Amino acid sequence: MADETPAGTAPAPGPAIPPALTDAPGYQVRRLHQAYLALWAREVDPTLTGPQFAVLTAVRAAPGRDQRSMATAVALDTSTMADVARRLESRGLLVRHTAAADGRRKLLYLTEEGDRALRTARGHLDRLDDRLLAPYGTERRAELIRLLTSLADHWEDLIQDPSR
Repeated sequence: MADETPAGTAPAPGPAIPPALTDAPGYQVRRLHQAYLALWAREVDPTLTGPQFAVLTAVRAAPGRDQRSMATAVALDTSTMADVARRLESRGLLVRHTAAADGRRKLLYLTEEGDRALRTARGHLDRLDDRLLAPYGTERRAELIRLLTSLADHWEDLIQDPSR
């Protein structure tokens, strides 16, 4: 079927986004998340995911902690954490050792390769964060992070206690 737009004219613009969406915090969070994921894959690492990066960062900060407590530290449920840890281990970025006192507990440690991958990703992420927050000065950036953290904490509390 031939293009029905007359030569020399621009196609009609798409529908306007209704205020019911633009005024909704969840809609804006989803937009930010989608853009962030796309930029992460392009600018930071196409194979290392954000949750994997978080796990590597937490393991570097507290080597030898168990998988369950690490899941809490990086805001992952335990089954997702187990999957992330297995993937990182299969890529040689992390090792899991069974705790001597409790064979069900897995203790997490970075490998040299994991440390290298984390350092590389961190450098790319620092540059990406600077680009993402470019519209804001230093003080406004700190305030934005405080607001986002407060909002995330509040939303996570709502999951735990829906009556809030």
